Formats: sequence, C-alpha cells, structure tokens
Amino acid sequence: MSVRTTRMSLVAATAVALSVALAAPAVAAPDTSRHEATRKAIEAAVDAGVPGVTATVKDGRSTWSATAGVGNLKTGKPRSADDRYRVGSITKTFVATVLLQLEAEGRLSLDDTVEEWLPGVVEGNGHDGSRITLRQLLNHTSGIFNYTADEDFGRTYFLKDGFFEHRYDTKKPGELVALAMTHKPDFEPGTSWNYSNTNFVLAGMVIEKATGRPYGDAIRERIIKPLHLTATSVPGTRVTVPGRSSRAYSKLAETATGPTYDVTKINPSIAYSAGEMISNSTDLNRFYAALLRGKLLPRQQMAEMTTTVPVNEATGYGLGLMKATLSCGVTVWGHGGGIHGSISEAITTKDGRQSLAFNFNGDWSGDTVSVVEAEFCGKEPVRAGNRADTETKHRVNSDVMSVPPHIG
Repeated sequence: MSVRTTRMSLVAATAVALSVALAAPAVAAPDTSRHEATRKAIEAAVDAGVPGVTATVKDGRSTWSATAGVGNLKTGKPRSADDRYRVGSITKTFVATVLLQLEAEGRLSLDDTVEEWLPGVVEGNGHDGSRITLRQLLNHTSGIFNYTADEDFGRTYFLKDGFFEHRYDTKKPGELVALAMTHKPDFEPGTSWNYSNTNFVLAGMVIEKATGRPYGDAIRERIIKPLHLTATSVPGTRVTVPGRSSRAYSKLAETATGPTYDVTKINPSIAYSAGEMISNSTDLNRFYAALLRGKLLPRQQMAEMTTTVPVNEATGYGLGLMKATLSCGVTVWGHGGGIHGSISEAITTKDGRQSLAFNFNGDWSGDTVSVVEAEFCGKEPVRAGNRADTETKHRVNSDVMSVPPHIG
C-alpha cells in the first residue's frame, strides 16, 4: 500500500463519500426494532477493529441512538450518543451552503472565475484560475491537484514520525494551495471529475474575500446559530475537541496492523475549509435535514446544489453534496469525511425526513457502507471472516457511496 493510499484511508479525503424546525418538536418513543439492523452494523464495525461507534437517527418525530465499543481504550469508557467528533470533509457541505447563500444575495456568481476572486493564486504547472469557475471548485471538476495527495505532505502529517513532530503545526490556506500548484492539474477544467481538497480550501478563501471575515464566522452566523447547532464548531487552530467527546485513534502507518495511537489532539488547520469542523450526530442530522428541506437555500440555489456529476454508477457529486442510490433503490444525500482517528457519515433522504449520522473513532477499519445500508435498506451486515477481510471490504465498498473512502 502506498503512502497516498494510506492517506486516503486515514483522512477520508480531508483533510475524503447525509432540524426541520428550529424549535424542538415533541419526540415520539422510538421503535427500536426498526433499527436493529443498524445496531448490528455498528457492532460489526467494532468487531472489525473500530474502537467505538456512535450513531443517531432522526426519523420523522422520533430519535434513535446507539453506541458500541469504547470511547477511551485506556479507561474502557463507552462512547456516548452526545459525543462531539471531528467531521472531516462533511465541512464541505457547510462551505458550499455559504457560497450558495452569497450567490443568492447577489454577492458573487458560481460562474465567476477563481482568478476574479483570488488573483494569481491558482497558476503554475498548467493550473490557470482564469479558466476555472467557483462551481467547478464545488463539484470537483476543476482539475486542480489535491494537496493531500502530495507524498511529502502525507509523510509529514499522516505517518507516525511526521505526525508526532508536526501535529501542532499551523498551516495557512495559501500554503496548502501553493503546494497543490507545484503539481500538474489532474485534467483540463470541466472535462472530468476528481476529488480535491484544494477545491474547498479555495472555496473558503473566496468566502473570506467576499465577506471580509474568516470563513468560520460565516458558517457560525449563517448556519450554526440559526439552526442552534450547539455541538458544532469551526476550530481554526484549536487542537482539542470541546465538550463531551471520545478519544480518536489511528495506526499512523501504511498498514492497518501494528500499534494504535491516540491522535485526538491535532491542529486542524491542515484541513482548513476542506475538513476542519467538529460536530455531533444530532447536529449533523439537524443540518442536513434542514438543508434538504430548503430551510437554508432558495429553490434556485438548492437546484444548483443537487445537480450532480457522475462519480460512478450509483453515485453523483453536486455542490459539496453527494447523491447515492443504495442497493434497495433508496436515494440518499449527504457527505462523509475523515481526519486522523475519525471517520464520519451524515446521510438523509431527499425530503429530509430520515437522517442518519455516525462516527467511528478509529480510521483503519470498519464498513461504513454496511451501516448506511442497514438503516435505509434494513440489510443486516455480513460478518467478515477476519479483521483483514473487513478492512479490505471497507476500502472497496466505500466507493459505492462516495469519494474514497466514504460518502465524502
């Protein structure tokens, strides 16, 4: 396995793929039997080697939560339904929502070029910001090289020796883009599709240029506060996870074997607007349900966001939002992501009625697709013969739902 493959497994395209009302409604008693397949799927992930899983489903007026495994390998403390965790590339949906809000307000157009907003930033080795639109950033058709695919970056931040030396480094967004510019583009703008975290670093920079303030301020004021997402934050350079949370674990290696390391503390500026946010399952369900129900965007911008380009036969990528058709024919929307020691998924139906969000606090094993299929299709997981089998299945099946290695 190459450093690049390991990096994609560790960060899930970081850093890689789903509340209606603001007032809390009365909650009906959940039908726990309906979610038995989901419970078995998260237990199977723990059997496969994930330290712990937390999952929450919002289905109409009822809420169901379950946990498996532990949140702390030293103390054996279990995971909690209220755990906050790093959500990695789920950040991208928040960023895309803000850009679309700015478009709706007439402050920018998604047909504007990157060069118009960030002169001289995207150039070199065949990159040309004057030929790339903001829309192409959000749907990953820009062709811009993914900075987390740089081999030196991978050794520095995702493997053991580099991680422990550099885990608290602060990286500026301009540095991340400049690193991408040392490589050739993946393809000519608009001619293909490839997941690139650089696209969303640039999107965050455009938000800052358009608003005159940090992109995190826009997310807080436009999404977090209106939806009362009390467990959601944009940490910037803060290295800890606030409030109730579990530890996060990684192998920090090119294999899924060997020692397990606590990687909870990290400066997430290496992910910036491509994957630095923190949230919990309840907040993610509220956000995606509100988004899909049209609570955050006008109809025109929602139509833009849900216009997808094909990723594979079952999956399409819109603007910071993914669409997937499951094995039972159900269509779901959302995103997923990972960063050191944390793999997350947030999924909802198009009407926002049924939403699932969950987190693995280990980044080397487990099958996220089985959890999604269990909840939305009622399919019980097939137990792997051993952990190595499950780890392989996780990496392969991830492409069913999204960009490597999850729905986001």
